[in-house]
Amino acid sequence: MQKTSLTALARHQLDIARQAPSGRSAETVYGGHERVLRQTMIALRAGSVLNEHVNPGEATVYVLSGRVLLTSEAAEWDGSAGDLLPMPDARHALKAEQDSVVVLTVAKRHQAAAQVPGQ
Repeated sequence: MQKTSLTALARHQLDIARQAPSGRSAETVYGGHERVLRQTMIALRAGSVLNEHVNPGEATVYVLSGRVLLTSEAAEWDGSAGDLLPMPDARHALKAEQDSVVVLTVAKRHQAAAQVPGQ
């Protein structure tokens, strides 16, 4: 088992985001594309946006620091340090109102197993 300091990683990712032309930085802290569960730390410089997108499964955003605005067609939600925001099952975007760090947790939907001919 490998322990990860989210506090130290958040500082590092925010330093990268502040220098990046996009104003963003991200690192997978657990899981990945080959797993059902994936947790990604995302740092956003104030004013940066993750443009509209959809989730590959159920997802939440935990705000470690700063303030973010989650928007969808139907509503919008403010998130501050310590808030857990369930992601809507619709197109949505995330904007950093302040320099912010969030942990995105995604549990991907299972694809139906392909049928093997003759079985």
